[in-house]
Amino acid sequence: MNQALIIVDAQQDLIDGSGKESPVFNKDLLIKNINSVIEKGIKAKAAIIFIRDVDVAEGKGKGFEVHQEINIPADALIFDKSATNAFYGTDLLNSIKKKEIKHAVILGCKTEHCIDTAVRMATVNGLDVTLVGDGHSTTDSTVLKAHQIIEHHNKVLHGHYNVDHFSVVRNTSEDLFSPIHDQYR
Repeated sequence: MNQALIIVDAQQDLIDGSGKESPVFNKDLLIKNINSVIEKGIKAKAAIIFIRDVDVAEGKGKGFEVHQEINIPADALIFDKSATNAFYGTDLLNSIKKKEIKHAVILGCKTEHCIDTAVRMATVNGLDVTLVGDGHSTTDSTVLKAHQIIEHHNKVLHGHYNVDHFSVVRNTSEDLFSPIHDQYR
C-alpha cells in the first residue's frame, strides 16, 4: 500500500512562538515525536510531505521554514498553502493521486485549525488517515487550554468518517504505517 506522512505547519515561528504568538504546548515532545514518525515513515517507504503556511512569519525567513530541529529527508516534498486547508490551492491532492496513496499519517500544528481540516479533507479526498495523537499541538485559546483542545480533537477525530474513508488516532509508539482501518469496516 502506498502511504504518505503529511507534516502540517511544523514551522519555526509557529512551534517556538514569535512576538505575536506563544509557543505550542509541549513543543519539545512534539519535535521529538515528529522526528520519530519521520524515521518510521522512511522505513515504511512512505512519501514524506511537509506543508508550510505562508501566514507564518509572513511567508519568509527562518520563522517560515520547517523547524530547525526537525529532520527533513532530502526527497521530502514541500507545499506552501495560503488557507487552513492543505489541499486548497496546492498540488497536494494531485501528488497523492499520482503516487496512488491510500493511507496518510498526519501530524503537526495547530490542532483545531490546520490539523483538523487536513484530517477531514483527506478522508473526503479518498484517504484513510492515521492522526498521530501525540504528534500535533496548539496554543491555549480564550476558551480552552491547549491540552484540552488536543484531547478533544483526538476524541472527535478517532473514528471520523466520510462514508468510505475515515480516521483513527494512534500514538507515536505504535506501528503507524500498519493501518488498522479495516478492523473498523
